[in-house]
Amino acid sequence: MQKKGKFDYILLETTGLADPGAVSTMFWVDAELGSDVYLDGIISVVDAKYGMQHLNEEKPEGLVNEAARQIALGDLIIINKTDLVQHEELINLKMAIRSINGLAKLIETQRSRVELSQVLDLHAFDSLASESLQERLCLAQVSEPHLDKSIITVTFEIPGTIFEEDLNIYLQNLLWEKHLKNKSGNTMEIIRLKGIVSINEKPQQMIVQGVHELYEIEETSINWTSENERINRFVFIGRNLDKEILEEAFASTALKERMSS
Repeated sequence: MQKKGKFDYILLETTGLADPGAVSTMFWVDAELGSDVYLDGIISVVDAKYGMQHLNEEKPEGLVNEAARQIALGDLIIINKTDLVQHEELINLKMAIRSINGLAKLIETQRSRVELSQVLDLHAFDSLASESLQERLCLAQVSEPHLDKSIITVTFEIPGTIFEEDLNIYLQNLLWEKHLKNKSGNTMEIIRLKGIVSINEKPQQMIVQGVHELYEIEETSINWTSENERINRFVFIGRNLDKEILEEAFASTALKERMSS
């Protein structure tokens, strides 16, 4: 890793790890690797034949189904061995995956045959993907929990601008302090977070990325075309999420500054 130009791309397989998010955050924030190595994206592979069986495995109270967590983390989800299942089985599996992660791209394959162009250079963690992220945030599929009832995708959008300091307060209360709870009193746990936000006095759209407790706010190359189009759009994937409470907490933070300004 010390020699520049030695690697073009690194594919790190995490088979056997219940939570590959811990590994991904290491590459995302490691300052020593930062100049030469960046996290391109997380790819989850689902076995079409046994995927539902793994997702249906019941876990002790308080524990997350490992397969569901791995799907929740994915930027790209490859459904392999589709030739071994009936069409209806595949549809049900895709519905289950979408109920957990409504943002990831799905690819169906047989014998793990995938074009490299589909899995490399995803740019899922940097501003280069801001245009496609904006589109995917708009199209993010939100549905009722299908299997692991605690892991869902939640999305909301609120027009206007927010001060960056207040955005940090909102995210830190959610991710670090764990202050936000759902209506049942359960603490919300964020597995993945993506968003496009409008920061006060910033002409560019800002991208927000998060994995577990870590998050980053970064400028994109895309400017807002008019004040009327400025909007804040988020997608959260995690456990015990409540859309109304997430949205109200964000709105109150933003509106507080508008009222005082």
